[in-house]
Amino acid sequence: MQFQLDQASLQVVFDVPDNEGCFTPPQRAYLQTLGQRRPNVFLAFPPKAAGTFLRQAVIELIGGDLIRVVHAQGGRDAQPYLPTFVAYFNGGITDQPMVTHVHMQALPANIQFIEALGLRPIVMLRNIPDMLASYWDMLDQDPAALRQGLNCAIPITWTNWSDAAKADFLVDIMGPWYASFYATWLEYGREPQNRLCLLRYGDFIADPAAVLETMLRHSGIATSRDTCEGVIDALEIHRAELRFNKGVEGRAAGYFTDHHRMRLERMLSHYPATKARRDELLG
Repeated sequence: MQFQLDQASLQVVFDVPDNEGCFTPPQRAYLQTLGQRRPNVFLAFPPKAAGTFLRQAVIELIGGDLIRVVHAQGGRDAQPYLPTFVAYFNGGITDQPMVTHVHMQALPANIQFIEALGLRPIVMLRNIPDMLASYWDMLDQDPAALRQGLNCAIPITWTNWSDAAKADFLVDIMGPWYASFYATWLEYGREPQNRLCLLRYGDFIADPAAVLETMLRHSGIATSRDTCEGVIDALEIHRAELRFNKGVEGRAAGYFTDHHRMRLERMLSHYPATKARRDELLG
């Protein structure tokens, strides 16, 4: 599609921020104005937290377009790509409202980015053992998933491993990422002027339409309860293809031992923000 970047947009794209990701005051002022031009919904969910299902619900409801906002999916641990946002807010990329779904931690440079553009991230809080169990199922069932590890490489021998070996791998290699993910977002959520919407998986299971309505209102998009219920009902028959297969809390009991849970608890104990949410994050 045709669009033009004004001189200010070209300048901000090519004028690199500092080592910490901080923009200069003029850059930041311009980006804050730019980010108000068009609507967007910014999902920063961890994997296996109903993100695929909910992003599709948002797309259906607002007529949105799912846009990859990182340099490449192969990077996995997402860092937003400034030219994509600058192009979108200048009328490019898509004619529809932009919907993003990135497995992004709230690391300092990422926070600088979302605050500069006025983005309003949405994060789902789900207990980590259940998410690791869902990830396990995905690795067993989807060969493509073996090439797309979460900030790590999945050994090609995965399919030949015992259940005990698979459990050890997921806790040892992926567990720290999940602990850091929640540590960063929960710490950011403590800041007085944070822009975070923190959802809970149990609330989503109990009332998905209410969660969808909360997401959209947080993103500055008006909607109604009835409209949200209609979209959720229409998507129910597509749950499996949207990677929302079980939707059951506590399912990790059949995958991990008490020893695995103790290891995860130790990871969470290193961060004050996650230590305080121990019960929610361990289930």
